[in-house]
This record gives sequence, C-alpha cells and structure tokens, in this order.
Amino acid sequence: MKRLLILMLLLLSCVFPLRAQESLTQAEELYAQGKYAQALTMYEQILKNHPNDPYVYYNIGNCYFKMGSKGLAAANYYRAFRKAPRDGDIRHNLELALSSSGEKWIPTGVPHVLHRAFFGLSLAELTGLVSVLFWACCLLACVWLLKRRGAKWFVAVFVVWIVTLGWWYVRTQHEQEPLAVVASPVAEIRSSPNTQAPANANVAQGHLLLIEDSKDAWYKVVVKSQGLSGWVEKNAVEKI
Repeated sequence: MKRLLILMLLLLSCVFPLRAQESLTQAEELYAQGKYAQALTMYEQILKNHPNDPYVYYNIGNCYFKMGSKGLAAANYYRAFRKAPRDGDIRHNLELALSSSGEKWIPTGVPHVLHRAFFGLSLAELTGLVSVLFWACCLLACVWLLKRRGAKWFVAVFVVWIVTLGWWYVRTQHEQEPLAVVASPVAEIRSSPNTQAPANANVAQGHLLLIEDSKDAWYKVVVKSQGLSGWVEKNAVEKI
C-alpha cells in the first residue's frame, strides 16, 4: 500500500508539470495566431497555479497590449518587472507601454545606468543578500572577539551590509507604494469622491497613479507624472 501511494505521488508529480507545459504551449500558439483574447484566458488560468511567475505576467501584458489595453498591459509588465527586474524584454515592454501613453518610467534626470543598478536585484534577492551579509558579520565578529584577528574583514563586510541594508530599505519603501495605472480610456480626477463633483482633469490610460486613500468606490490619487491629485473611480484603474 505504501509503495502504491509513493508511485501515485511520483506519477502526479510528472503529470502536473506536463499539463502546465501543454497549457503554456497552447497559449503561445494562440498568441502567435493573433487570437489574443483566447491566449489571455489561458495565461490567466496558468497564473492561478503560478502566481509568482514573472513571465506569465509578461505574456498577459503582451496580450493586453495587442488588444489595445495599454493600461492593463503596463500593470502586468510592472508586476513582471518587480519579480524579474533584470529581464531586458520586460523592462523594454514596460517602458514602451508607459511611454506610448505619455508616461515616463525613468524619472527625468536619473541616469539609466543608475536606474538599472538600483533595480539590479529583485526585492526577494535583495532580502536574501541582506540576510547572508548579516550572518557573515556575526561570524566574523565572533572570529574577531575569540581569536583577535580578521578585524579588517569584519569592518569591510559590516560596511557592505549597512549599505545593502539601506538599499533594501529604500527598495522596500518604493515597492510598498500603493500604485495603480489608468485602465479605462480616460479617468476623470474629481475634487471629491462623488460623480457630481467637478472633474479637475482627465487622465489617459497607461498613466501611473499613487493611491493615497480609499473611500467606497473611489481612490484618492496623485498622478505621478503631472502632480495632480484628486479622486478617481476604482473601476477606472488597475491596482498593481
């Protein structure tokens, strides 16, 4: 009985990856045939089983972009970028989706090299690096205290840990920003959370918003590229 159970588990462990690969292949074929809506449906099903796969988000973004939904495309490219920031295709498509809507991804005055360096690691990778450096500091401190040697190594690793910790803190604050992107063709920014309130501005799809507050069916936002603030209906935006 025990052997039968083990055999069944082994078979299942082989079947599920094959099914996932088959679904992915079918989605890619549908996309290549220009059947973007059908491919999107398949990718969204795959995402349910692989919620941390950046390339599923990337492919979903590609489908939305081909279907003309630049806002939803940008939102999914951004999700993919957070998980795989070094991927050139993801970076390129995110910048393309935002720029096609008049949005700047890299702030004015920030060198591209510096921007790439800042996002050189994903937050998960950076968190792991901070942990490794911390334990390396602890080990070197023990060696220094017990054997009175390795002080220079301890100081060097400690300085690197402090710098990396600062980098991790800034990245954490950045990625915890409650961002959204305009998903509807146009979002009206109103002075209060009410359809009767006057619209201060109209913002086209694809623009990034910083969410400051939430009330009923409304978000209080700041349009990052324009500095405008006000209230927008939740169904007009896609939270990242």
